Amino acid sequence: MVNLYSFVILIIAITIHEFSHAFAADRLGDPTPRSFGRLSLNPLRHADPIGTFLLPLMGLLSGLPTIGWAKPVPIDPYNFRHPKRDELIVALAGPLSNLSLAIIFALLYHLLNFPLYLAYIPIVVNASLALFNLLPIPPLDGSHVFLNLLPVDQSIKWQAAFDQYGTWILLAFIFLPIGGTSLVNLILTPLIKIIISLLI
Repeated sequence: MVNLYSFVILIIAITIHEFSHAFAADRLGDPTPRSFGRLSLNPLRHADPIGTFLLPLMGLLSGLPTIGWAKPVPIDPYNFRHPKRDELIVALAGPLSNLSLAIIFALLYHLLNFPLYLAYIPIVVNASLALFNLLPIPPLDGSHVFLNLLPVDQSIKWQAAFDQYGTWILLAFIFLPIGGTSLVNLILTPLIKIIISLLI
């Protein structure tokens, strides 16, 4: 039952995450997400067959942690009035939406006596999704934040490196065992615990 609830919360969190990217881009002048049908709260508009359904369902059935992702929202920075600034805003919109959801569930718990176990899972899922996506590794949102904070010449060099090695770096972070756990867990778990302690 807990895993089913986690699965539902993950789908909602992923959907709002991707919708927030699309909404931010649309408001900043880029019609690309709207033209691709991504300015929507329908999970099927954002779903990736493996990341949105297969892996989460495997976690649900096996009792393993529920992980997942959606299709990236397509944007065209040339439609932005201020490309670097606006692409940075769009990249941050997804993680910030998840942090906002975590705060909303914390408020429900503190102000409306929402059951702790029903608030705890959404807080953990949304905090994890936000922090994971803020890692400066492509194709995660953090890589776009990182690149758009750099001067143009440095951004081009880093983009070339990301294009060549980004996927392998991300896989190493997720799957390379260090002390019995993954590097991504070593980095994110303490941060997630801090967010949980602040909210609950």
